[in-house]
Amino acid sequence: MKSEPPPSLPALVTPTPWDALKNFTDARIALGRAGVSLPTAAHLAFQLAHAQARDALHLPFDAHGMQASLQDLGLPTLRLHSQATDRAMYLQRPDLGRRLDAASLQALADWQSQQGEAPGFDLAFVLVDGLSALAIHQNAVALVALMLQRLQLDTTQTWTVAPLTVVAQGRVAIGDEVGAALRAKTVVVLIGERPGLSSPDSLGLYLTWAPKVGTTDAARNCISNVRPAGLSVDAAAQTLHRLLAQARQRQLTGVGLKDDADQQFIGAEAATPETNRPALWRPGATVPDGKR
Repeated sequence: MKSEPPPSLPALVTPTPWDALKNFTDARIALGRAGVSLPTAAHLAFQLAHAQARDALHLPFDAHGMQASLQDLGLPTLRLHSQATDRAMYLQRPDLGRRLDAASLQALADWQSQQGEAPGFDLAFVLVDGLSALAIHQNAVALVALMLQRLQLDTTQTWTVAPLTVVAQGRVAIGDEVGAALRAKTVVVLIGERPGLSSPDSLGLYLTWAPKVGTTDAARNCISNVRPAGLSVDAAAQTLHRLLAQARQRQLTGVGLKDDADQQFIGAEAATPETNRPALWRPGATVPDGKR
């Protein structure tokens, strides 16, 4: 006599109806539940992401290695340091991360004395470890290399680029002091952003016209989340080049300078017939049986 198959066990994890949306974001959505708790896999993934964020925050910055990689791009490089002597001081005293130490100021003064009365530069790139050295290690050199290529191929205007600078234990505002010392009209600070629970390697770009000590954040433009799982290096370079051209033309950055590329895209989307858009969700739409 044929035996009956054993009854199937009930699913331990109750899924959510929007699982498919996880394909479009790294955010923690549609985790499901096990009873009244998170599923074990989701809980372990959260702990891993938290550990990765802490590791990125405390990862030692390889300033020497970054300088060597930048020298391969064909421009002189300078290695500098903020007034925060170590990571603990950097985290506890943000103000010290915004100013250069005495040795760095002397290094910039010595470099300027060698240039004599040479004119300044159109642009300076400042690479800063910030809150994630990992972001700089993984993304910064590739972005600078791509930007230098774009600037060289710019047929509308020529660009002079200051020596590339690498700053340890720095904050965004330290680029103002560096840019002013190099007599750069515009400074771009590439800095490791605060690690998120799904983005320990996120790079931020801060663009400032006429940098000087005391400049406020209202005078800057920011391009955020530059990383393989976020905004690609190619897309970031394209946006940065566009903003640089506008900043140079209008001689300003910050709240007075807006990137209208997204608005143009939204306008084109608004003109697209509804039937040609991907049907992810529409108001009033019903969910077919079996897809709930």
